[in-house]
Amino acid sequence: MVFTVALPLNLIAIVIFLLKIKIKTPAVVYMLNLAIADVLFVAILPFNIVYRFSGNNWQIGEGMCRFATAAFYCNMYCSILLMTSMSVDRYMAVVFPMHSLTWRTNKRSWLVCVFIWLVSIASTVPLLLTNQTLYVDRLDITTCHDVLDLKEQQSFYIYYFTAFSSIFFFFPLIITIFCYSEVIRALSGNPKNIKNSSSKKRRAILLTIIVLSVFIICFGPTNIIFLMHYLHFHSGHSDSLYFAYILSVCISSISTCLDPLMYYYASSRCRKYVYSLLCCKMSDKLQTGQSHAIKDSSTERSSLK
Repeated sequence: MVFTVALPLNLIAIVIFLLKIKIKTPAVVYMLNLAIADVLFVAILPFNIVYRFSGNNWQIGEGMCRFATAAFYCNMYCSILLMTSMSVDRYMAVVFPMHSLTWRTNKRSWLVCVFIWLVSIASTVPLLLTNQTLYVDRLDITTCHDVLDLKEQQSFYIYYFTAFSSIFFFFPLIITIFCYSEVIRALSGNPKNIKNSSSKKRRAILLTIIVLSVFIICFGPTNIIFLMHYLHFHSGHSDSLYFAYILSVCISSISTCLDPLMYYYASSRCRKYVYSLLCCKMSDKLQTGQSHAIKDSSTERSSLK
């Protein structure tokens, strides 16, 4: 479902950003990079789909398992950082509209995006360098990242995922909540100074709901389960969270379907283009319907003659 929905939506979003809206504002820069990250993630989903339908048996090599695992975490952390950057950009544009003009430039936005990509890719290098597959004799299957060496989990992964969940999820979540709460407060507190403040406030609230839903529903369970799972290693080994982990990983992929909604409410030009596109289709349908009606009436008149 995620593959069939997210792939065309994000490809359409990329085309709209590049050909129709053009890259003229920092918000479009962040949204374009987020759409690219989603497309790259969705492109590797078929390998995970085959893996799950094969009974969690990875059959396409250790290297591909490392790449798929690293791509998953790279997309998750890259998406989180890009959404946080969008919230900071929106906060500066609404709360400090004049002072932020010198800071909110396309060049600096691209620099921020390049930095985010480099940090996200560098953060997953350890996953590319360590073994991610493990053969389970009792089940006669080769798992991919689901079952890892216990010593590596106690020595390396416990610090790796604990630090990442804290730095790349909880801290950006706090920043995002602060930025959007200040945006809503600014739109509510100064309605006379902001044109169309009621519609802007409504869109800001909807955008806040979408972003926080992606953070909490999609990325929250994965990061919280990681923390709980690896903190258990201080007291002993436990597999009680395995099913919850598998489910949270599947839920996290839904973020690629929700991101296009974020583009719609974050960009007024995107909304205008979608409106024009839908109106053109509706007008085409009306015109074809009217032409058919005219033809039918003309044939009726000719038959009467």
